Amino acid sequence: MEKTGKNAPIGVFDSGVGGLTVVREIMRQIPNEKIVYFGDTARVPYGSKSKDTITRFSRQIVHFLESQDVKAIVIACNTASAYALEQIEKEIDIPIIGVVKPGAKVAAETTKNGKIGVIATEGTISSGIYSSYIKEIKKDATVIGKACPLFVPLVEEGLWEDPVTDEIARRYLTEFTQQDKDIDTLILGCTHYPLIRSTLGRIAGEKVTLVNPAYETARELKELLEQKDLLNDRELGLGDNRYQFFVSDKADKFQNFANSIIKYGILSAKVINIEEY
Repeated sequence: MEKTGKNAPIGVFDSGVGGLTVVREIMRQIPNEKIVYFGDTARVPYGSKSKDTITRFSRQIVHFLESQDVKAIVIACNTASAYALEQIEKEIDIPIIGVVKPGAKVAAETTKNGKIGVIATEGTISSGIYSSYIKEIKKDATVIGKACPLFVPLVEEGLWEDPVTDEIARRYLTEFTQQDKDIDTLILGCTHYPLIRSTLGRIAGEKVTLVNPAYETARELKELLEQKDLLNDRELGLGDNRYQFFVSDKADKFQNFANSIIKYGILSAKVINIEEY
């Protein structure tokens, strides 16, 4: 059983590079953990695809991560968390968490006026999942969702601080700044969005608290590992093959991007055929 003992890696996956914001938080908050990351760069974006397709993709990726003997899995993608988590949880016997619940929980606890905005992909918004989780905790909350499909390609192109991103963000967020909406909390409901956090914060205004589910997910993962007695209790050495990155396409582009997010020296990424899993 040692394979999936404390020293085994954590599996993390996303539709592309956004999940690296979750990886970055796991590295910061639980530095002794090994990570196997998979980015589905051949099939990004997930936000505009159907529930069945997302579930099928997620199942293939989970099979791949299981082949890497991971001890827990993080779905670092809001759309896949919304559409596939519940189903996949029933199919595997290792702990698995998504990014939606931790973000919803913090938003419900943070809001003062009960008005919470959610920006995310079309898939996440139409699933209504943030709203239902938030209302489980705070029944009288008003949750206003807004699909922002252009943010993912802008982030993937590296246009984090760019007039184009500013303009698009302004258009998307005007809805929240109208008097009758008056939100005081905004969930960054896609793991790509923390990379344009400063732009979003500036446009949303200082009265609005931004909730970054990536940060909250790493905290929840740490608690889960502690509960299951799976937290790695020894420091990792140099030869420990600490972080491994796999993608379904374009390893070079992914690698450059990963290096700009995770300041951890050169990361190599390996292309695998995910359809085989």
